[in-house]
Amino acid sequence: ATSNYLWRGLTQTENEAAVQGGIDYTADNGFYAGTWASNVNYGAGDVYSYEHDMYAGFAFDTGSLSWDVGYLYYNYDDAAGFDFAEVYVGLGLGNLSTQLSVLAHTEADEELGQDFGFGQAYYASLDYGFGLSNGIDVGLHLGYHDGDFVEAFNGNSEGYADYNITFSKNGFSFMISDTNVKGGAAEGGYDNDSLKFVISYGVEI
Repeated sequence: ATSNYLWRGLTQTENEAAVQGGIDYTADNGFYAGTWASNVNYGAGDVYSYEHDMYAGFAFDTGSLSWDVGYLYYNYDDAAGFDFAEVYVGLGLGNLSTQLSVLAHTEADEELGQDFGFGQAYYASLDYGFGLSNGIDVGLHLGYHDGDFVEAFNGNSEGYADYNITFSKNGFSFMISDTNVKGGAAEGGYDNDSLKFVISYGVEI
């Protein structure tokens, strides 16, 4: 449960609360697959009510480096016409990790009559995490999202950066997040150009 569902720095619920959950399977050889869902809200008159993701990939180590390669499909209500998928590769070294996600395909090709081919959007991120002596985990994040599909999905005229710091302990987390976004994602009830504070609680079974 979270006070605001932020995805790459942008609210997916018009700054309202969300309830989310997922199921994952992990094999000994590093293969994993899972599904995840959340309520979403993109404003008055939209046709979105949920997001349902499905993903699969391999996570493995080569010496001191950790790798994560996979495929992620974002599914929304049928009337939304904006389902899309990404392929990604992540690399980690100690407490530092980076990931590149690239658009693979999208249903928006049919709905908008535009050609959002492979690679027409990407998201690059850099994360660093460490623990404090009082048991609180701290995560630092920096990301950049750009491409024609990104601009169409968010209603922007250009790419944007997002950055946050998260403090976590015993399932609770507190995040301070901001972006340099301009255009549609910053207008109306989104306020994605403003500093956001998010409180969440999660459990693993």
